[in-house]
Amino acid sequence: MLEMFTTDLETNKTTKTKQYQKGNWINLVAPSEEEIKTVCENVQIKEDFIRYALDYEEKARIDIEDEDNTTLFIIDVPILDKEGDALIYSTMPIGIIFVRDDYFITVSIKKNEIIQNLNPNQRKNLSTYKKSRFLLQILYENSSLYLNLLKKINKETEIAESVLKTSMKNKELLKLLSLEKSLVYFTTSLKANELVMEKTMRGKIIKLYEEDEDILEDAIIENKQAIEMAKIYSDILNGTMDAYASIISNNLNGVMKFLTSITIILAIPTMVASYWGMNVPVPMQNSPWGFGLIILFSIIIALLVTLWLNKKQMLK
Repeated sequence: MLEMFTTDLETNKTTKTKQYQKGNWINLVAPSEEEIKTVCENVQIKEDFIRYALDYEEKARIDIEDEDNTTLFIIDVPILDKEGDALIYSTMPIGIIFVRDDYFITVSIKKNEIIQNLNPNQRKNLSTYKKSRFLLQILYENSSLYLNLLKKINKETEIAESVLKTSMKNKELLKLLSLEKSLVYFTTSLKANELVMEKTMRGKIIKLYEEDEDILEDAIIENKQAIEMAKIYSDILNGTMDAYASIISNNLNGVMKFLTSITIILAIPTMVASYWGMNVPVPMQNSPWGFGLIILFSIIIALLVTLWLNKKQMLK
């Protein structure tokens, strides 16, 4: 999808346009090959700058092309997908390209909340000519979104834990495992984004006014807070998973201990019966009370063994 927006300097109103002109915001979402070539030809940049942001494995970074006077910012943004009834938290890169002083391009693999929140229909004070402010708003929105999703992850963890307290369901354990993996993705992406923001702050890559610096500082603070939250939640979740693994192992040991005790008790009558079943002379073989006495003897021995095992807590 290819969209272009421009701001009327007289009315300060941002609207869609189909003409390539200075001050345009060009938004590419899962662009086709034709759209990539069209944009590159019209704004005169290399196709690689757009393709970088379309790689899920692309790392957050800043790339400066002096020849074309083009700067590429790649940051990782959080996304929330559905897999059946389950929510999957992950990250993906988006590219933000400054093309001289002419164009501002955003590139993403698919629709995401960050770009949608900057839609002119959502933001009335949006100006496509303020490219630096545009970038900083994206960075701040991104850090805030991480914080919101981390709170959701923590809430889902608490719900799963409450269910596991009453019954050990594989579904809930797998959910905790998925959340643990999501926190790893978030932590890695947040740290990479932090490097991009700090480099932007001290590297004088873009022109920053005093108000812009305040926005960037707020974004960095939000990002640091998200990193701390992700680390805390990850440590708690790791401890919880280890605790449940120990509980499951302990429960399994208890079941095996109980079954072993039952096997020992049941083996006693079998062993007694096998002695009196041998084809040789045995005690009480001619007694009319022999069968009953043997049964009684087996029961008494089994009861004594049961009491001994219970005393050793083998039946609990």
